[in-house]
Amino acid sequence: MRSDQRPASRLERRKTRTRQALIDAAREFLARQGVAEVSIQELTEAADVGFGSFYNHFGSKDELFQAAITDVLEEHGQFLDRLTADLADPAEVFAASVRLTGRMVDTHPQMARILSRTGLQYLDSEVGLAPRALRDIRRGIEAGRFHVTNPIVALAGAGGSLLGFLQVRLAQPGLVDEDACDELAEQVLRMFGMDREAAHAVAHLPLPGGSAGTT
Repeated sequence: MRSDQRPASRLERRKTRTRQALIDAAREFLARQGVAEVSIQELTEAADVGFGSFYNHFGSKDELFQAAITDVLEEHGQFLDRLTADLADPAEVFAASVRLTGRMVDTHPQMARILSRTGLQYLDSEVGLAPRALRDIRRGIEAGRFHVTNPIVALAGAGGSLLGFLQVRLAQPGLVDEDACDELAEQVLRMFGMDREAAHAVAHLPLPGGSAGTT
């Protein structure tokens, strides 16, 4: 702790816990049923906080759900950053991110469901996977690993493919198993201009953190 920072007071800690409890409750609803039919009363009951506490933290239900989605996006991005931090090849970083995200259906099911439900509209977000994916695409181009003209188009193609994959794997898990996550990564790398052998090799390297990653 820096010398100019004072410890959080008991009230501040309680406010932080209450706000996070509301966000956690909103995440549960997002993963299970979306937002349309959820009331503020249901949210506060699920969070085990008083109804009146809601407006001390959020101006509306929509504001809470936006905070919950941002929370998921940033948790996802930090998870991938942590696991890929020691990888030098931008193609391997990108492939590992795709492979780990596909496996979230098993390792982080709540997060996978929220990404599947809401992710498409956040492909231009400043938090989460999108800015990190765009960074890695640009690094791959600079390193001569990817051969695409417009990184934004590449991001849209990869992001749409990944979100579609999550939807299929959640809805019909018998059709796509864990190995299919690697196949998806291989196809995305080929879409970025890598040849078949190179894409296959990168998409089947040992995953950081083990076969399914770590939390």
